[in-house]
Amino acid sequence: MSTVTRRGILTGIAAAVLAGRRAPAATVEQTSGAAPLSPLPATALPTGIRSRFVDNVNGLRMHILEAGFETPGRPAVLMIHGFPELAYSWRKVMGPLAAAGYHVFAPDVRGYGRTSGADTVKYGDDLRPFGTVNRIRDMLALVSALGYRTVNVVGHDQGSPLAGWCACARPDIFRTVAMSSAPYGGPPALALNTANAAPRPAADPNAIYAELATLTPPRKHYQRYYQTAEANDNMWHARQGLHAFLRAYYHMKSADWKQNDPRPLAARTAAEWAKLPRYYVMDLDKGMAEQVAPEMPTAAEIATCKWLPDSELRVYSEEYGRTSFQGGLNGYRGSPGDGDLQLFAGRTVDVPSMFFGGKRDWGVYQNPGSLERLEKNVTTKYQGTHLVDGAGHWVQQEQPEAVGRLLLDFLKRNA
Repeated sequence: MSTVTRRGILTGIAAAVLAGRRAPAATVEQTSGAAPLSPLPATALPTGIRSRFVDNVNGLRMHILEAGFETPGRPAVLMIHGFPELAYSWRKVMGPLAAAGYHVFAPDVRGYGRTSGADTVKYGDDLRPFGTVNRIRDMLALVSALGYRTVNVVGHDQGSPLAGWCACARPDIFRTVAMSSAPYGGPPALALNTANAAPRPAADPNAIYAELATLTPPRKHYQRYYQTAEANDNMWHARQGLHAFLRAYYHMKSADWKQNDPRPLAARTAAEWAKLPRYYVMDLDKGMAEQVAPEMPTAAEIATCKWLPDSELRVYSEEYGRTSFQGGLNGYRGSPGDGDLQLFAGRTVDVPSMFFGGKRDWGVYQNPGSLERLEKNVTTKYQGTHLVDGAGHWVQQEQPEAVGRLLLDFLKRNA
């Protein structure tokens, strides 16, 4: 499969949104240069969904999937994927929303899939493009490029907090928000009423990672592992093969893995985190490829997996085989400039909001108290938490009909 060489920074168009103007619809153009990628073949997609590119999206040539594009003037729905997923993860939900009258579009976000540069991201690259503010700008620029001044936003996993940030930062553009599997935590706080207080040492937020290493057996948190130089090669060049690695990883975080029996944790302590499955709190001496390998489903289980048959998993393994995981992993590594998020300290999400996840998804609970804070403190127009039967972490792929119904009810209520 061909690759794309790193291209120079293109002119962004987020300013049109910031000025409150409706931008003209973008045209699909092939970027000049060496061997540009083609769209995903129609045979890989459900009927009614197309793959295309949108140029000049905050310096990116962004690959998107879209449905309901045939009729102008429809209300828009932006769907943001997580890790290790792609726009493709929304394929089963996009059609029903389009049939109900929406223009639905899902990008391969920065660092992923066929969006420009995903295949050239390296460990040690400048992380500023992967900062939260710049990724909000990516979404603003895409919405504007497609000709919209307002949009409904849905996010899953790593895309859930990004959706929450979009709604927090620009409620005039992102008019509703549905978050999934990873509760959005809100802006970082500023210390209050400290001018005349005696100085007190701040608690060390990293102390828990040292505590995990002292457990028996020693453990480590997956997000800290994902920040390391070795994480990408461990998964990309997994001993069992990339396709088999992804099969085991997806299986272990799904409702098909019967050991998933999530429940709220009492506190953010090593002892409580140790209750999480090994794909979240890993063995200290293992990479993720080795961690999930013992849970590889049998050939019979793979053959009967309706929500992710091997032909569909192949889309992921071929894309990640081409790009590696590094672009997605960079989203876990923080960014210079994320301290600027304190500009939003005290802000809440003031547009209609909801949260959904799988009943067998530990992701809902891995940050103790985060769901309750989302429901009671982070949002002001919260419209419900929905945990879907028969779904683990990949809720929109495992139970797309139920997710589609939830989203349509939410969107129609807030039309």
